[in-house]
Amino acid sequence: MSDLTSGPEDTRPIAGFETRAIHDGQHADEQTGAVTVPIHLATTYQQAGVNSHKGFEYSRTGNPTRRALETSMASLERCTYGRSFASGMAAEDAILRMLVPGDHILLGNDAYGGTFRLIDKVYGPVGVTWTAVDLNDLDAVAAAWTPATKMVWLETPTNPNLTVFDISAVADVAHSHGGLCIVDNTFATPYLQNPVPLGADAVIHSATKYLGGHSDVVGGFVGTNSAAMDERLGFVQNGVGAVPSPFDCYLLLRGLKTLGIRMDRHCQNAMEVVEMLTAHPNIDTVLYPGLPGHPGHDVATSQMANFGGMISFIPKGGVEAAHRVVTSTEIFTLAESLGAVESLIEVPAGMTHGSTAGSPLEVRPDLVRISVGIESIDDLIVDLERALG
Repeated sequence: MSDLTSGPEDTRPIAGFETRAIHDGQHADEQTGAVTVPIHLATTYQQAGVNSHKGFEYSRTGNPTRRALETSMASLERCTYGRSFASGMAAEDAILRMLVPGDHILLGNDAYGGTFRLIDKVYGPVGVTWTAVDLNDLDAVAAAWTPATKMVWLETPTNPNLTVFDISAVADVAHSHGGLCIVDNTFATPYLQNPVPLGADAVIHSATKYLGGHSDVVGGFVGTNSAAMDERLGFVQNGVGAVPSPFDCYLLLRGLKTLGIRMDRHCQNAMEVVEMLTAHPNIDTVLYPGLPGHPGHDVATSQMANFGGMISFIPKGGVEAAHRVVTSTEIFTLAESLGAVESLIEVPAGMTHGSTAGSPLEVRPDLVRISVGIESIDDLIVDLERALG
């Protein structure tokens, strides 16, 4: 797969993140002057002659609103190429379709339950194998690499244990074996972390989360510097057809414009929630990379601009206490998903990560995961304190 590894990083001057989020790909409409990218609902496009068109033929293949989104996201992730998909899982599937029966994946030993389900239950039966490994143990990564291994798949910070992996170090191991390094950047967002400049061959997002930011759109994205990988992804995007609608692209473009300012508030609120939780007598463990005692704190400090809005914790009292907490909050909503303006709370073992039960990625049943929103911090603190008792 050496032809799919990332090419040289784009060295052109880069404007500030917020400027790129508002302007890159989101130019005023040439025909009307509208400052918002139009929602192009057309499914097909007039051609002057056979295969003579203005860059668009059929909206599964390409759509002007989708192109704007892909341009914007590629800019934010500092990638040369970007492809949008109908969901984060469709984006992951597009990457995994590069594998063939007999290929092997090294998977971080903490990952989103849907990712594990896709790899284990969809690709496993057709002959793709996997091994879970602690990606912080580089010797273990090298030892687990086999002649059939084609890629290492990691999240950082991870879902739901907030483990931090060194992207550059893992990418170096993968590349030394002729493999690919794929990074799910959903928790960090491109505002806090850019995996491709750090050495990853592709970055993946569930755009449903922070990128959209308002719990009203489902989407996915893959970015890369590899022209060969982008060509393959484009073929899958068109051939399979798991593409976002123009309206979904519009919603994501709108969400991107405020991503930076939202992430500042997510991070600020999360740190204050962490301070409360670490001091609370009914809390056993708090998992957050912003804590100096977190095992990945130094790596997170070096590769992230801030520590994010996701927190996991283990209350004293076991599973019963965890379930009591998540059903007692009033502002934190008990629901799956994350990364939106409203605060969410869940027990991953019984919700988003149920598919990992019995596997090396199984989540302890008393772990609580919270997505800290942008509400007034005093209200969030009071809500959690009341639920914790």
